[in-house]
Amino acid sequence: MNRPHAHDRLLTVPNVLSAIRLALIPVFLYLLLVAHADGWAVAILMFSGASDWADGKIARLMNQGSRLGEYLDPAVDRLYMVTTPIAFGLRGIVPWWIIAILLVRDVLLAAELPLLRTRGITALPVIYVGKAATFALMSAFPLILLGQFDALWSRIVLACGWAFLIWGLYMYLWSFVVYAIQVVLVLRSMPPANPREKRSQTKADADG
Repeated sequence: MNRPHAHDRLLTVPNVLSAIRLALIPVFLYLLLVAHADGWAVAILMFSGASDWADGKIARLMNQGSRLGEYLDPAVDRLYMVTTPIAFGLRGIVPWWIIAILLVRDVLLAAELPLLRTRGITALPVIYVGKAATFALMSAFPLILLGQFDALWSRIVLACGWAFLIWGLYMYLWSFVVYAIQVVLVLRSMPPANPREKRSQTKADADG
């Protein structure tokens, strides 16, 4: 029996980590919004950030990249980047205008995907400033949550959290500008994809 190629495997360490992160999203929402167990909510956010970094490293070092992971990992990232700010807004921890900027940016970025598909492209390469923005924001939220405790150290942590949030927000918007410019360049430089050629290529990939 032929073994599946590494790219086609489902049960890999990075995919398991992504699945755990996905399963923890409703747990995080319950802890933050219902139980008000902020300590445990912080722990989930910290685990999510650490495992997000680790699964990429593991995929490269252990050759455990997979087609599922290419979709699952960024999808889980996006879910955290949507649910976490909204949850913070519902708790009154972060003002809604900041949350609106984050959400509108993601909506506009998603709206560019159909334009790329007209040129036969499913996604643009990830850029450094976008990854740095995600890191800053995912660092900001647990720090801001830790800053809600009634202690002197929490004020220092809160200030650090807001510094990460402001810097991350700036890079998040800047990365959108870069992506938008790339989309315009793709639309100008590449002809529309032929649907028949795309279907033939898809069939050839499936047969191969």
